[in-house]
Amino acid sequence: MRLALAQLNSVVGDLDGNRDKISARLAEAREAGADLVLFPELAITGYPPEDLLHRPAFVRAARAVVDQLAPHTRGLTALIGGPEEADGHLYNASWVVADGAIRTTYRKQLLPNYGVFDEERWFEAGTDFVLLQAGDAVVGPTICEDIWFPGPTTSGLAAAGARLLANLSASPFHVGKDRERETMLQTRARENRCVVALCNMVGGQDELVFDGHSVVIGPDGTVIARAAGFDEALLVVDVDVPSSSPAQPTLAIPAGAAHAELLRPPLATQLDELEQMRQALELGLRDYIRKNGFGDVVIGLSGGIDSALTAALCVGALGADRVHGVSMPSRYSSADTRSDAQAVAESLGIDFREIPIEPVVGAFAEALAPSFADRPADLTEENLQARARGTLLMGLSNKFGWIVISTGNKSEMSVGYSTLYGDLVGGFALLKDVFKTDVFRLSRHLNERAGRELIPQSTIDRPPSAELRPDQLDEDSLPPYDKLDAVLEAYVEGDRSRDELLADGFEQAVVDRALSLIDRAEYKRRQAPPGVKLRTKAFGRDRRTPITNRWRG
Repeated sequence: MRLALAQLNSVVGDLDGNRDKISARLAEAREAGADLVLFPELAITGYPPEDLLHRPAFVRAARAVVDQLAPHTRGLTALIGGPEEADGHLYNASWVVADGAIRTTYRKQLLPNYGVFDEERWFEAGTDFVLLQAGDAVVGPTICEDIWFPGPTTSGLAAAGARLLANLSASPFHVGKDRERETMLQTRARENRCVVALCNMVGGQDELVFDGHSVVIGPDGTVIARAAGFDEALLVVDVDVPSSSPAQPTLAIPAGAAHAELLRPPLATQLDELEQMRQALELGLRDYIRKNGFGDVVIGLSGGIDSALTAALCVGALGADRVHGVSMPSRYSSADTRSDAQAVAESLGIDFREIPIEPVVGAFAEALAPSFADRPADLTEENLQARARGTLLMGLSNKFGWIVISTGNKSEMSVGYSTLYGDLVGGFALLKDVFKTDVFRLSRHLNERAGRELIPQSTIDRPPSAELRPDQLDEDSLPPYDKLDAVLEAYVEGDRSRDELLADGFEQAVVDRALSLIDRAEYKRRQAPPGVKLRTKAFGRDRRTPITNRWRG
């Protein structure tokens, strides 16, 4: 059987655009001689469509797309992901469209309801298998979660006679997810003695990134074919599907003619951790900008490493001509950071301008002076500087239509080391799920990859500072980032308690300081822009804790 896995970048809600992409891939698959074409989960609507699924008109329009696609399946069979409404229930379905006609649907049985998933909010679970027979090959459709766990959705299909488990997937990315997914699929293939084919979505959708890496696994766990990550692809491959005697009725689909030569494309290379991060961040930003109709982006360039890395990633995603950098020095800005801000702009080839904030801060101070009389300067005056910068960036955004990309990282957002309406302003927080220690690692990676200093070495080497008062360093307010990030990862992503952290050997002073700051900062995080999910648990969809909350531990 010749399979085609159409790794698509669907746009949520763009039913016509998604339809056109699907029909184009069907034409390419037919030209390549494919017998069976797999598309991602909910390819018609994009994933996740969320509460659009509560709108009957949206569901009806998605159903109409299936009718429009049917004529494009002459001579082949397509499994196309989309919602199905039946008897007052909504299902996450795989439409089986063969030789120009809609033949049946398979309805997803395991509905994930954890992490970023809320599928029980929208869908009913299916209960029945579907077996498709093309000659001697028996195919069992599944959808994403159905294949992640051993049990009836896979072993039951295999027992019923399926020898090709075809999985339509929208599997969100985190670092290392491609390897986790592939290892799981190898286990399913071996334990069921089946060929397993998974077609995964690719692209950015709000905070989520889908990494592609569609794959075909042989019954012995051998990887037969693998598509590249973070880009659209049509992966076409010949597979030898073992014959079987089905234990339940099957639906006949067209059986393709034998091919003279065995088609086995080269396996796409698996990426290392830092390159996965880079590609995911750039794809997530690019699609957020493209899919929401934005044009250029603007970044506050402080001369520090966070803004330098943000600018470099923006250039990688969008091109230098669409990135604008603004240095906004204060009386506390050092000559070194001012020169590094200009150096990174010149290195990246982006538009650069300098707007000193002293006049703005002075005006704020003058306006507030009667109210602040007889009170000493404190954090308030530091935050006014950050808010002056935020106001200037938003002014440029409004005037020129540029979207502000905020530069805060996950370490800062975890502990609230950020200023509301200051450095938190923006339409997208690119580094929201990147710990500070990874900011340094990614910066070095970008320089090594470019073979030159995209980000000045002096920026990488300089101790981090917000430069809001004389001689200020981040470590004046926070534990060292290498110690802090280790605690943050265990507490935020691993849900370890204080007692467990101490038992794990973390320093008590670091643990107590970090946990106190994290729990108090939830109200700030709720007001932060969306940003790319990179890790197993990101702030936002993944981690939802109450703002009003007295639990400590």
